[in-house]
Amino acid sequence: MDDQPSGPPETEIATLLEQGNEADAVAALERLSTAGPATQQACLRSLKAAADEQPELFDGVLPSLTDFLQDSGRPTRLTTAKLVVTISEGAPDSVVPVVPTLAERLADESEFYYVRARCAEALGYVAVDHPDAVVSPAVVADLRIGLEFDKPEVTEKLAKALAHVALGSPERLRYQVDSLAEHLHSDSEVVRYHLSTALVVIGSACPERLADAREALVSCLEDKSRYVRGRAAEALGLLAGTDSTESFPQTQLDDLTVAEEFVAKRAQFALSRHRGTESENGFTGIATRDAIRTQTAEIVSEIRTPEGVDGCPHCGLSLPESGPPLCPGCGTPL
Repeated sequence: MDDQPSGPPETEIATLLEQGNEADAVAALERLSTAGPATQQACLRSLKAAADEQPELFDGVLPSLTDFLQDSGRPTRLTTAKLVVTISEGAPDSVVPVVPTLAERLADESEFYYVRARCAEALGYVAVDHPDAVVSPAVVADLRIGLEFDKPEVTEKLAKALAHVALGSPERLRYQVDSLAEHLHSDSEVVRYHLSTALVVIGSACPERLADAREALVSCLEDKSRYVRGRAAEALGLLAGTDSTESFPQTQLDDLTVAEEFVAKRAQFALSRHRGTESENGFTGIATRDAIRTQTAEIVSEIRTPEGVDGCPHCGLSLPESGPPLCPGCGTPL
């Protein structure tokens, strides 16, 4: 029998935040810290539902919330991490004060891998608008090195975070190009997409650095994913505009000009850059950070839910017909 304090009612904290009673909400979170795990998770799930609609409500309570990332049981830490991801995506300014806590959880190799994955995801969202707050050499190293050693569930989030770091400050990854390119052969299409996207963004600011990834990018022109093929062509187009003396994969790119629209446009962009005629063709939205930022969520959702395959209604992860009771991607009951 659970003899711990019951904590606040399930929706009390969310209601207090909606009413603007921030001090009372902080006090309720302090009481929640002494409650049982079931009560903690129920309250945090109600906060997640509130954050889905109004992430800005949490501006003043993030430090109190992230206490649950450090001194709670694994299920509570994971529920908290998912909540912070939601706030980071919708109101990244609010999360800046707790970046050190998220970075600490990411760096803790003893932490449950789903918690580390979610912390990486949250850091990525914040990095787009606040790279100075997030992109330290230590964080970049944790994200990059994790690609080599972490479980697939983590590497997808690490790759996503790296793509967001690039969107926030592409120059900060300019010396990581060869390391990122090493993982363009990953079994995960999501990882390959995010890393090829990161390389395009880096190339938009430092195109000459893409020479370190040239061989891997040429190989990606034959990737089974049209989105990876398209990003590879885009990156090679940026590289073609430099003084690189390496041979240009014209034949492969010519073949791609009759592929799907996403690929064909980027192959045409690369060929035009190679010929020096891109200004005549007006490739609006190709190889620009703003366009990539707006495209990526929809593309990843499509990758995760291929045509004819059922997916999680909450995160889009593809699932077999007789799937598990909980989604392995987001932990939501199915």
